[in-house]
Amino acid sequence: MNFFEQQDLAYRNTKRLIVLLCLAVVSLIAVTTLFCATVFYYMEQNTHHYLGNAGLWQGIKHSMSWKMLASISISVCAVIFLGSLYKLFQLSSGGRVVAESLGGRPLTVHNANADEKKILNVVEEMSIASGTPVPPVYIIEDEAINAFAAGHTPQDAVIGVTRGCIRVLNRDELQGVIAHEFSHIFHGDMKLNMRLVALLNGILLIGLIGEFIFRSSNQRAAFRSSKDKSPAAMMGIGLGLMIIGYAGTFFGNLIKAAVSRQREFLADASAVKFTRNPDGIGGALKKLGGYVGGSQMDVANASEFSHMFFGEGTSSMFSALATHPPLTERIKRIDPHWDGSFSHIDVYEETENSHIEEGRLSDDAVDHSPLEFSSPKTAMEFVVTVDQVLQTIGQPNKLHLAYAQQTLSSINDQLREAAHNPWEAQALMLGLLLDKNADKQTHQWQLLGQLFSDAQIYSLKPLAQQASLLEPRLRLPLLELSLPALKNLSTQQYAIFRSAMSNLIHADEHIDLIEWSFFKIITHNLEPKRSANRLVDLAQLKNEACTLLSVIANAGTDLKVNAQTAFDSSKSILGFDDAQLMNESDYNMMDLDLAINRLNCVKPLQKPKLLKAMSQCVLADQQITVVEAELFRAIADALDCPVPPLIVASH
Repeated sequence: MNFFEQQDLAYRNTKRLIVLLCLAVVSLIAVTTLFCATVFYYMEQNTHHYLGNAGLWQGIKHSMSWKMLASISISVCAVIFLGSLYKLFQLSSGGRVVAESLGGRPLTVHNANADEKKILNVVEEMSIASGTPVPPVYIIEDEAINAFAAGHTPQDAVIGVTRGCIRVLNRDELQGVIAHEFSHIFHGDMKLNMRLVALLNGILLIGLIGEFIFRSSNQRAAFRSSKDKSPAAMMGIGLGLMIIGYAGTFFGNLIKAAVSRQREFLADASAVKFTRNPDGIGGALKKLGGYVGGSQMDVANASEFSHMFFGEGTSSMFSALATHPPLTERIKRIDPHWDGSFSHIDVYEETENSHIEEGRLSDDAVDHSPLEFSSPKTAMEFVVTVDQVLQTIGQPNKLHLAYAQQTLSSINDQLREAAHNPWEAQALMLGLLLDKNADKQTHQWQLLGQLFSDAQIYSLKPLAQQASLLEPRLRLPLLELSLPALKNLSTQQYAIFRSAMSNLIHADEHIDLIEWSFFKIITHNLEPKRSANRLVDLAQLKNEACTLLSVIANAGTDLKVNAQTAFDSSKSILGFDDAQLMNESDYNMMDLDLAINRLNCVKPLQKPKLLKAMSQCVLADQQITVVEAELFRAIADALDCPVPPLIVASH
């Protein structure tokens, strides 16, 4: 289940979906043309009696014309296109639109009870362990056991869970469910799911137009004379369009269900690999089978987003319309020795949930692993780690999960609490950008004074200075924890915050690559851009790759000869033998941003080569620090490659 192969598969599935859609549109055009020709034939029968002796098929063929076919084709395509475009516009803000349309409300530590803090903690652990931006969490007030991941990209993704899910499942089972949803984020399933919603809306619009015509004509018929047949004809057209549109929606739902079922098995398997605990997701599925509340959700718009859910969110008349594989089959793949029985669980029955107090784990919830973790200290350790990490991108394991638990517990309570508040999260991020030199830091605060009032500066300083003292390995996790809160900033607040970060970075008139990386991660996640539909070969982005490698090479040393050695060793991996190392004066932050944005369009199967070139550039001097290891992850994040923490375990 290679991450890049799955990304490529998701891209190819999107292309297959487009082909299927085109076939569906052609079929709709053909059926609509035939229907309209039949209607016109009977209308001509009433006005031109010389057609009366012609056969039915001959008469219908006579009523057809290229002009009719062209008009109907344009009309059907326009309706589907505009309907899909309208739905995409509605969903343009990402996963939060889906969560809110299902009646969800965002969870924060400030408004959450013990069970709700538990799910927040699990999501944060999964994010840190996988190197994925921490998604906002929404609670759906429904007693069903269900969950979903929605969004166009990991940057605008959200995780939604039902009340029944967090109440009935224990912590291990919640881990399995959330790991399942993270698989959908890793492997590009969310974008495919969002497009399915939009395309089905376009097809459904034909039926809705037909329903409108039918009802309008029915009302007009009551006020027309009996000799006027036009309302009856319009009613016939409306009824026909209703049948065609809703039939098209039926077959569209077949496509949706088939695509969804294929990805559910992968997500289940990924969850097992992530947690290394088959009893987690397996136990959740078994409870789902015996739970009185089931997985079917009694909320608005559930059927529209049914293919996004962990379990079957709505009932289906036919098995072919089921968006999920049979529950028993999913369980058997995880636990081949399962006896096929479900334990009865009532909606209001007490469960074995483990609780947390004030956002912290209970003793039973913590995985007391004998492993101790450290960041890599030598180049040899880093080589081994990178080789492993390239294989675990999008597929973190229990080792990373245990490391995430330890990392989160290493961040003090005050900083963790502050990371969930939009204003205090800004203070933390500004603190990460403060210079260690006292004089330079004083200058930075003077620059911030141009953007914030004295009272605001007084409020920012304590947390910012505390964050500036964090050990390097905790800086990136703290940033990731702060992302959901920062996404709640208003447009004006974010503009000021962005300017503040930029001022701190430019205070010494020198681009520090770590500072730029943090700035890039924050802007990349708070200013999400739709990924390009057209993927390109890495060879077409030679200049962008050389810019990125030049930045890394120059950042790793003060000596030109060492930078040249690092650059030469990395460019050979990409096959850019004639590429030239750029001087620091030859590029700026805008060039770096542009290079990263364009490199994001590289075909999934070619991104590992780029990551290997980056790691080779970092390793050229045979020395690596914790900062450089985290830098590798930071740039990878900007390239939408979720790299798990670079860790070395020792017993």
